Amino acid sequence: MSKLYYTPPEQEIFDEVKKWSINLWQKRYPENEYPFYAKEKIDKIKDLQNIGDNFMYMIAMFDEENQKYLAMNLLIETRQLISERIIDGGGADYIFNPLI
Repeated sequence: MSKLYYTPPEQEIFDEVKKWSINLWQKRYPENEYPFYAKEKIDKIKDLQNIGDNFMYMIAMFDEENQKYLAMNLLIETRQLISERIIDGGGADYIFNPLI
């Protein structure tokens, strides 16, 4: 593993993933059906700064199904950056691969 996984992206990319991650938690886990679940997850990321592996931390919070849902909302460039980091971290890249 190189240092890419732990390298923060540009701020705009980080903010995009943060925005869509919060949106995903709110839409897929509404408070009336999942009391406190989404709030707990959102509270973990809402104040994250663009340092270290916080970018990938947000991605890792989701299971495969939700990662696919998240990927559908992200720009192709963002998906590529995530894919590269997943590969660097020793994982598969198919979910965020913009060519799929």
